[in-house]
Amino acid sequence: MDSANQDINLNSPNKGLGTDNLAGVPVDEAKGNAAATIPPGLTEEEAEELRSELVKVEEEINTLRQVLSAKERHATELKRKLGLSPLIEFKQNISKGWQDVQTSQAFTRTSETLSVWNEKMIGSDLYVSASATLDDITHSEVYKKTQETLSQAGQKTSAALSTMGTAISRKLGDMRNSPTFKSFEDKVGTLKSKVAGGRPNGEGVQSPDGMSPAQDNPPF
Repeated sequence: MDSANQDINLNSPNKGLGTDNLAGVPVDEAKGNAAATIPPGLTEEEAEELRSELVKVEEEINTLRQVLSAKERHATELKRKLGLSPLIEFKQNISKGWQDVQTSQAFTRTSETLSVWNEKMIGSDLYVSASATLDDITHSEVYKKTQETLSQAGQKTSAALSTMGTAISRKLGDMRNSPTFKSFEDKVGTLKSKVAGGRPNGEGVQSPDGMSPAQDNPPF
């Protein structure tokens, strides 16, 4: 494996336990510590074998972590080149998950069970009886009379509203043509004329700039 493509995992349990750090530890002291940690029921040879196996497993775990990290970086780079944003990837995962659910055995069995229940319900005596009862109600004389009564009531209401609108319009026309209304209009017109003609004699229309119009013979 190319070491240039591997990451250094800072969470590895072997972090900081390189051979350089163990160079200054005496061999006898290391053996003494190892012998002191032998659990009951194990010989020294068995404990040493287990420790060697543990070291190998931890090295394999560390290697796998570095390979996984390199693969994740490579996958992220490929997604970036393909234009796959996290949102698009999320939508694709949801769509694929729903397809997996639809094609799963549990979903298929549930759909089949619901279909069977529906067929049984439609073919049951209670459903047939309820349908027949509803059909009898819609074809009964009471239902027909009620429907006709409601229809006639709606027609009468529409006719009454139309008649009321016509009567109101006619009443307003009669009021406008009445002598009282005309006399009122005349009074309003007379009052308006008095208000408009009540300006002082010297008041004239000012020019747009607020100045009085110029005289024909300006004084020198």
